Amino acid sequence: MTEHFKMDTPATERRLDDMAQGLVGAPLDRPEGPLKVTGTATYANEWQIEGMAHGVMVRAPGNSGRVILANRDDVAKLPGVLAVIQDDRLLRNPAQGTANEAPVQSPHHAAYLGQLIAVVVAETFEQARHAAQSLQVTFENAQMVQVDPATAAVEPQDGQALDQGDLDAAMRDAPHSVDVVYTTPSHSSAPMEPHASIASWQGGDLTLRGSYQMLKYNRNELADALGIHPDRVRIISPYVGGGFGSKLGLAPEAVAAAIAAQELGRPVSVALQRPQVFEATMRRSETRQRVRLAADAEGRLTGLGHDARVSNLPGESFAEPVLQASHFLYAGANRRMSLELARLHRMCAGSVRAPGEAVGVTVLENAMDELAHEIGIDPVALRLRNIPEKDPESGKDYSSRRFREALESGAEAFGWADRPGVKERREGEWLIGYGMASAARVNVLMESQARVILLPDGTARVETDMTDIGTGTYAILGQIAGDMLGLPRDRVEVVLGDTTLPPAAGSGGSWGASSSGTSVYLACEAIRRQLAKRLEVDEHDLTLKDGRATYANQVKSLSDILQGDEIAKLGHVQPGDTSTDVRQATFGAYFAEVAVHAASGETRIRRMHGSFAAGRILNAKTARSQCLGGMTFGIGIALTEELAFDPRDGHVANHNLAEYHIPVNADVPQLTVELLEERDDWANPMQAKGIGELGICGAAAAITNAIHNATGVRVRDYPATLDKVIAGM
Repeated sequence: MTEHFKMDTPATERRLDDMAQGLVGAPLDRPEGPLKVTGTATYANEWQIEGMAHGVMVRAPGNSGRVILANRDDVAKLPGVLAVIQDDRLLRNPAQGTANEAPVQSPHHAAYLGQLIAVVVAETFEQARHAAQSLQVTFENAQMVQVDPATAAVEPQDGQALDQGDLDAAMRDAPHSVDVVYTTPSHSSAPMEPHASIASWQGGDLTLRGSYQMLKYNRNELADALGIHPDRVRIISPYVGGGFGSKLGLAPEAVAAAIAAQELGRPVSVALQRPQVFEATMRRSETRQRVRLAADAEGRLTGLGHDARVSNLPGESFAEPVLQASHFLYAGANRRMSLELARLHRMCAGSVRAPGEAVGVTVLENAMDELAHEIGIDPVALRLRNIPEKDPESGKDYSSRRFREALESGAEAFGWADRPGVKERREGEWLIGYGMASAARVNVLMESQARVILLPDGTARVETDMTDIGTGTYAILGQIAGDMLGLPRDRVEVVLGDTTLPPAAGSGGSWGASSSGTSVYLACEAIRRQLAKRLEVDEHDLTLKDGRATYANQVKSLSDILQGDEIAKLGHVQPGDTSTDVRQATFGAYFAEVAVHAASGETRIRRMHGSFAAGRILNAKTARSQCLGGMTFGIGIALTEELAFDPRDGHVANHNLAEYHIPVNADVPQLTVELLEERDDWANPMQAKGIGELGICGAAAAITNAIHNATGVRVRDYPATLDKVIAGM
């Protein structure tokens, strides 16, 4: 029996506030943690399957022309080689987020340098790698293609345009204004676990063990790419070693493994090598953003303009949504926004963690800091002064918003009142500065299903194809079920990552925990009603704790109530009117202290604090961990991360973890996180909102604003490497 619920009206019954078991919100450990730290959690490329062959992908050494495998026959004769495959079904690039269908399939024509165009399969990985490296790739009909975003043809994204009031007049008449241009580079998700798949066929049925985030979509994408029915495809992905967006959609290695396994009649493993991860998976688009802010004498915004240029491959529709938060974060009657998409022959752009706000809020928050200095007002005070009563464009109410509290509480926790003036504080050779920025991220509920089974022995099992990409899904879903059914956490088993299970929302967009968690919540509610019916009491008069039911002055164990039966219920949630009736978002604030070396321009972050409001916190430990990760991501955006493209042919020059500089331990100081108490009845019946990506959105701006406070230098071209800082000094 299915418990179906559509989120059309606010869910005001806050049941999780006083559940007797007291699990939801607690800082509980991840149940799979010991498996991960001992190396016994099985990731995609670690399955040992009898008779498995190994495939290595072949990259295009050019960005245009028909691909010719010049010495294919010779390579096929190398020791151990089983096949050299260049099938029409191979993918040109990964599928976008929730595409639900195959992306472009074009292995015979190169669209960008590094595109995966073939797969070589051999008995061992070493033999396959040697053969792939021996393959000579040439091109027919090659021609010059555009690789520079500054000169590429652009396509206006009319659906993203806004023109409200008269921004030109507001800028002209304002006592205070800023008109600034910032640029951000492309970023790579750079997950620790490379993209990998193992494919095996049983007759016409395919099983793929892969590293993916959105299994219900990935199954359809894989089936579409292969030309078979989705019912013939099973994807297994119990553990994902990081994705950050790059594993949202189906990637080339999965299709290559499936084709090779079908052709050879035996299991085939294909894992991308580290350079291929950088070259052939999603990148965050580089951006050029112009922000215009107009304010009256008291610092109240009268105008806000945000215009951006992003890029993608020809044929791809995704455009980095950098304007998302600019629509609702601050007031200002006169508003103009536009987005244009440049067509480049680089690997495709797509969702990298916190698409849009990660770089869009960052630039907006830099501009707000510039405006605060122009006016001579404290940057926190400027933001507090410009929190709108309602959505400044639609006039809708905010579902819940503790933005003001995040700013004020964060400032107090950090000691913002002691902030020095520009270039005012020095400790020996180090210039000390404080900076802050706001955080904002849209909130989304997605359709999701989960089955919960209360077993005869009084334990429970949660089943859904939801994935855990390091976010704590195993812990959170167990906590929800444990609270609702009155069971200790160790008496709830959570089974994830298999498309034979009910289809969940998937891990992406910060909607995973709230959407899949709601489906678990609904299934448990239905089980509670079934228990109450057996006991002939109203379900709300039933208290469940430690495997026992208390009702009408009686206590009975769940196993006694069940009498050998099991109760299985399917929870199914769908978004409804609450997604559009109000403005749903999460909010926060960052504060950072940096030290900049007076002679070299080197920046070191000394401490950083974040205060965040994201509805009900389902697990304080995993939520804090997500915020710490987001702020670390922000450190990378601010100081180190940049995909370097060769301007001649567009290839990635730093396609490895040695030269794509993500923050390491020495770069990350003591980070502190405050999670503000909040409930959002419009979000879902648990009143929870997404938090995974919120910790990134604007974090980099707090750091670069602190660099300005320390040195007086504005770095408007990210990242703020020492050469750019010292040039300004």
